[in-house]
Amino acid sequence: MTKINKSATALTGAASGIGRALALRFAALGSDLALADRDEVGLASLAEAIAAEYSVKVTTTALDVADQAAVARFAATSLAAHPKLNILINNAGVALMGDHDDVSTADFEWVMSVNFWGVVYGCQAFLPHLSRQPASHIVNLSSVFGLMGPPGQAAYAASKFAVRGYSEALRHECEERNWPVHVSIVHPGGIKTNIARNARATARFSNRRTEMEAHFAKLAKTTPEQAAQRIVDGILRNEARILIGGDARLIDVLTRLMPVGHYKWLQKLTRRATGSSTRAGAKAST
Repeated sequence: MTKINKSATALTGAASGIGRALALRFAALGSDLALADRDEVGLASLAEAIAAEYSVKVTTTALDVADQAAVARFAATSLAAHPKLNILINNAGVALMGDHDDVSTADFEWVMSVNFWGVVYGCQAFLPHLSRQPASHIVNLSSVFGLMGPPGQAAYAASKFAVRGYSEALRHECEERNWPVHVSIVHPGGIKTNIARNARATARFSNRRTEMEAHFAKLAKTTPEQAAQRIVDGILRNEARILIGGDARLIDVLTRLMPVGHYKWLQKLTRRATGSSTRAGAKAST
């Protein structure tokens, strides 16, 4: 089992949402932290909050995970500061709402560069070190939209399915090589964060942003703190797939039982839950 206390964790997307909650939870458990985010102000605030309450070592790095060289530097400085680092959490992500024919190639590339390539760059940079530890863990954030692909989420779902496929292959490779590296894929449902408010949207979707944000608020039942605790539990139990929230568990079941027809059933359930005609695909999860 991967140890959390008296070790160190590298975490991207740490300044807000699930990332911030994870940082505080790991600090409470006694893990030193190498934190990264593009939001330097948010990172500084988080570091101050941790220092005020916990006696752990914290390093912070302003980082765009889409920059491979920058991720490599983050890994090098993190491992120099935290030689016993044994957990990597690739949490940074962005959201984009828009139908396939409205989303530009540049927007597709932007989403993939952060959500997928950011995960790959993180794993590539840290894996050589993690494979030499007595026990280590990689946690990659996918989404419920890595389980199903609703309309309005072509780019986002593509990136999250890519994270899922990459992570599964990586887990099997680590097992075949007898490396002490456990790989978990996280599929959060609706989490009470600002991701829907901060999401990019095409012109067509921008006209409905207020409606979609209200729709998301009705569906998002899980707090970032609950999500962080679920991820910690999954790490301690070496779970390959970590589902967060009743909506994620429902979608997992529906996609297994009805690989093709699940979306129509999900639409009906969503409309009943929200009293809205807004399609389920209008929300982003993580």
